[in-house]
Amino acid sequence: MRSKGAITLVVLVVVLGVVGCGATSSYNSLVQSDEQVREAWSNLQATYQRRADLIPNLVETVQGAADFEQETLQSVTEARAKATSVQVSAEDLDNPQRLRQFQEAQSALGKSLGRLLAVSENYPKLQATQSFSDLQAQLEGTENRITVARRDYNSTVRRYNTQVRSFPTVVFAGLMGFAPKTPFEAEAGAEQAPDVDFNSDS
Repeated sequence: MRSKGAITLVVLVVVLGVVGCGATSSYNSLVQSDEQVREAWSNLQATYQRRADLIPNLVETVQGAADFEQETLQSVTEARAKATSVQVSAEDLDNPQRLRQFQEAQSALGKSLGRLLAVSENYPKLQATQSFSDLQAQLEGTENRITVARRDYNSTVRRYNTQVRSFPTVVFAGLMGFAPKTPFEAEAGAEQAPDVDFNSDS
């Protein structure tokens, strides 16, 4: 009887050891994936901030070079203020509503900025100034960086979410506090939208 009890105890210890090792491995892997998501989000936020930082210079240049449409300038200024007021931390990435608010604010800013640059084509003297041309180039590059950063973020979230929902990690993920993250959604009609090019001469 003792030998059977000893064997049962050994088996139990081995099973618990295997489960423990699996849980530790899953936890460490989830921590690593979570940090990658946080880094991708930080990079995306920095790129959006770079765009926001360029806008005051753009508005000042436009105001100084032409009797520009005030409604368009005001729209950009207000959209920038709203976009920079919506802050989403890495802890909010499992909250679809918070991310949607951030995305909508950034999208509104992008559209207002696009309208301003489209209207600026009606002002040849403005188009000819070096400072305006430089800002156009910087904004175009920033929009490209935003596209890349969003794609990188979504890819990182997809890998993380696949891990969180896969067996056996899914068994431990909820207990360890690892919830699925929210990716950026494609905007309605984006698949039909033309490529944005801020440089009208190209």
